[in-house]
Amino acid sequence: MSETILNAEQTAPETPGSGEEAIGFDPVCLEVPRIYDNCGAKDCLRDLTVFFTPENQTLIETATSARVTKVSVITATVDVDSVAFNRGYYSVDETFYFLCCCEVYSAARATPTSISGLAVSSKRVVLYGSEGCVKRFSSDSTAVIDPAELDCCTGYSSTLPTANVQVSSPVALSAALSPVTVAPIAPFVPEDVTEFIGGELAVPESQQVTTTIGVFSITTLSREVQLMLPSYDFCMPRKECADRTDDPCEAFGKIEFPTEAFFPPNAQDSEQGDMSFDCRCGG
Repeated sequence: MSETILNAEQTAPETPGSGEEAIGFDPVCLEVPRIYDNCGAKDCLRDLTVFFTPENQTLIETATSARVTKVSVITATVDVDSVAFNRGYYSVDETFYFLCCCEVYSAARATPTSISGLAVSSKRVVLYGSEGCVKRFSSDSTAVIDPAELDCCTGYSSTLPTANVQVSSPVALSAALSPVTVAPIAPFVPEDVTEFIGGELAVPESQQVTTTIGVFSITTLSREVQLMLPSYDFCMPRKECADRTDDPCEAFGKIEFPTEAFFPPNAQDSEQGDMSFDCRCGG
């Protein structure tokens, strides 16, 4: 289940006055990535198979129950490709690799064993990224020209925009230990992810752990462009860097007294949202 929550082409707000009419700043030319299109999504990734190393999969095969306690994103791969018959639009293929921390029970009242597995999910979005028929070269890097990419007539190929994906902390919505009815196919895993997990993944034989994950993400397509922007001044530091102290009592003395912790808010303050102190998670 995927719900798109944002999809709009970026537009710069109008600035009153320009050129000689604007005062108080100097115009400067900057090279920045301009976002041509973006979208946000709220994805419910349902019933993903969690893959384990052979040693941990042995525990799953004989387990009576299992639950996923935490999910985090190890990494993601992002690929951009042009869309046929739709100039200026590009498909963005995103693959997310989730680290799933699980507790496995071998008996009803037994102490659980904590193990980690991998869940993989892929999606594709289509966004507008404009067109650019230029080759970019920089003194910071050396680019190698691939003759197969060059157009016979112009000598240039349409350059791809840059895709960026931001992902929130995933939420483990549910998990289940279920029998294998159809053998799942082990996903392709990059080498660095394999090293992170601790080895190759095993295919479940009789039992498997499935989990449902909720995640928010934002995908953008951008290109490097030159923009004229107003410059007011250089970003000068407005405070001095404080010297680090190794005296724990001196550091403790800089912490304000937590009055709200000793005097909980009354019902009226709670209804008005006047709760500046939160006891949870070190608030």
